[in-house]
Amino acid sequence: MQINIQVAQPEHAVHAPAICDLMAESAKARGTGIAKRKPDYLEEKIRTGKAVIALVENELAGFSYIETWSHGKYVANSGLIVNPKFRRLGLARKIKKAVFELSRQKYPDARIFGITTSLAVMKINSDLGYRPVTFSELTQDDAFWAGCSSCPNFDILTRNERMMCLCTAMMAPSANEERQMKIDLSDMIVES
Repeated sequence: MQINIQVAQPEHAVHAPAICDLMAESAKARGTGIAKRKPDYLEEKIRTGKAVIALVENELAGFSYIETWSHGKYVANSGLIVNPKFRRLGLARKIKKAVFELSRQKYPDARIFGITTSLAVMKINSDLGYRPVTFSELTQDDAFWAGCSSCPNFDILTRNERMMCLCTAMMAPSANEERQMKIDLSDMIVES
């Protein structure tokens, strides 16, 4: 089986309804909250090169997309889903890595963040350089938080004034911040 992971192209927009269905089924099976997305929202991500798709002979195997917030200061990697038929192949990790790299390429000055209830996603994020952060460190754009309104845990988020929920917030430095940290570290090594 050959899995093709790539930046989604306009012709992949036909998969948007199936992606939405997979997201809803996954949330229901796990009994966790997930922000629901509509096919037209995902189609826009696909058509603008802000999504990664995994296919096996034109069958949807997985997906994730990016969204910018606070005028490009933050990028969220969202909507990670793997078709149950293709699970246990390390596909989530590969898709997450591809969407992370796409985010850094398109938005080198943006910090990359996500919120999740999935321990597996937290592990993948950690391996990519994300660290847990408080919700106050995330974008404060109302539009981002409105995306959580379809989650069954939204009342917890609003009751806590968007400071905590059942999700864990994680953030990675921007590509440029990471590059600068490496330069600073090499300067410290040379000086010692």
